[in-house]
Amino acid sequence: MYYTNDSIIYHNGAYMHPEKASGNMYSQTLHYGNGVFEGIRAYKIKFGAKIFKAEEHYERLKYGAQVMGIPCNYSVEELVAITYKLLEKNNLEDAYIRPLLTTGANMSLLTAKESSLTIQCWEWGKYMGDKLLKVKTSRFQRPNPKSCFVEAKVTGHYTNSILSTNEAKNAGYDEALLLDMNGNVAECSGANVFMEKDGKLYTPKRGHIMAGITRSTILEICKEEGFSVEEKHFTLDELKQADSAFFTGTAAEVVGLESLDDYKFPLSWESSLGYKLMKLYKQEVVCERSKKLSEAV
Repeated sequence: MYYTNDSIIYHNGAYMHPEKASGNMYSQTLHYGNGVFEGIRAYKIKFGAKIFKAEEHYERLKYGAQVMGIPCNYSVEELVAITYKLLEKNNLEDAYIRPLLTTGANMSLLTAKESSLTIQCWEWGKYMGDKLLKVKTSRFQRPNPKSCFVEAKVTGHYTNSILSTNEAKNAGYDEALLLDMNGNVAECSGANVFMEKDGKLYTPKRGHIMAGITRSTILEICKEEGFSVEEKHFTLDELKQADSAFFTGTAAEVVGLESLDDYKFPLSWESSLGYKLMKLYKQEVVCERSKKLSEAV
């Protein structure tokens, strides 16, 4: 489902079919989870493909490589250029893009001195779909921020997301919500969370969360549109008294919640700030919102 006979990936300086690429069986990424990745989207606009916030994503990839000690011998500008060329080779404009830095062979626990870069792209709809989500509070917590770099997209961190997703799906839910070590709401398995109460939005503070680029975009839109929003810690009980809630992420974009455990959010999705932000975010990624703002001025 991710590639066809005509698909092309970028792998260590060359463009090739995915089945032509090879990996090292002694890589620390395979054995210990020491790799970093990004999730990026490109959208079709009037003049072709536009990668949304490409520089921010690749800066985060390089940050993750730095904190994990993984060599990354590419500049942000080079990574962006490679990705646009990859989209062109795959004849894609609306696409999901997955860059991955893996480590070389090293069975010790000191980071390997070599790395490999692979960038893939494929057509992929909204990760969580368009329907409102039924969410389960997970028994698994977000990692303690003193145990790792929580804002780096490290491959090994996502075992936490897999455990919580499996738990939720096996119980008949669409998604999982994780708390932090202090019992405050953190995020879902792969996206950030916002709640609406009495016309104001709240989202967890940085520190225990992967503060996503989509989350930052939503905060920017709220400021520009005059929506009241606050970054603060809040508990599960507080979330279960909210009027509405939604998740944000590159793969998920903006998606509303129907319920959390046995609590059904009372405000209709179409009447919520989340619904308005879902529409505004879609305008933002296809470069239509900035045009409308300038016309309004």
